[in-house]
Amino acid sequence: MRAFALAWPEPIGQQAVGQLPWGHVTVLLDKLDTRQTREWYADRAVTEGWSRNIMANQIMARAHARAGSSPSNFASALEPGDSELAQQIAKDPYVVDFLRLTSTAAERQLEQGLMHQMVRTLQELGTGFAFVGRQIHFDVGGDDFYVDLLFFHVEQLRYVVVELKAGKFLPEHAGKLQFYVALVDDRLRRPAHAPTVGILICASRNDQTVRYALSRAGSPMAVSTYTYDALPPKEQGALPRPADLTVQAPPTDGFTP
Repeated sequence: MRAFALAWPEPIGQQAVGQLPWGHVTVLLDKLDTRQTREWYADRAVTEGWSRNIMANQIMARAHARAGSSPSNFASALEPGDSELAQQIAKDPYVVDFLRLTSTAAERQLEQGLMHQMVRTLQELGTGFAFVGRQIHFDVGGDDFYVDLLFFHVEQLRYVVVELKAGKFLPEHAGKLQFYVALVDDRLRRPAHAPTVGILICASRNDQTVRYALSRAGSPMAVSTYTYDALPPKEQGALPRPADLTVQAPPTDGFTP
């Protein structure tokens, strides 16, 4: 209670933390050091209905540091207010450790895993995402094209095209994503909808290459990465290696097991 009073000294009845169960508050106090980050998670926990375990997982995955951090051209491709909203839905990186895939997984394996774990996928994408479909088919003058994943953001009223790349970002990926964003904008978007945006999720990227690839693109797009590691590199480095935790049994009766 003393730590609680020190963390939030003024009346908190109208603040998000005042609407959380005590178990949530103890997690905020135990896991976070600054008031700013505590309030960020408290607000998300209230608005998104996080359970205590989900909130703890989001803290471990550093959700506050990843939200809206994806490099994009939203500022130049969208109106000022709309660009800020679009930026909020693009994380970097996306943590997909729940898929239990190896680092060499192919794009189709990644896509299949995300579909099998749709609830976890939607939680990682963030509040407001509704799944529309996978491998959405478009016929363009007799040519067939397929969008990897298509979502609709119900709060911002916009389609979000998601393309998956298992390797490193290449400039031609931006051209393909821009093509798909234009297709969805033309074929599916309604007058009441905000402009469609695209998010390319790849294994790695060169930020300078991304900057040049997006600088002249007319469609609003962001380039994010994905990781199977819930912990940041610094914390990972502090953990012992699996080999260090393996206890080798001594030989018995002169035989090596």
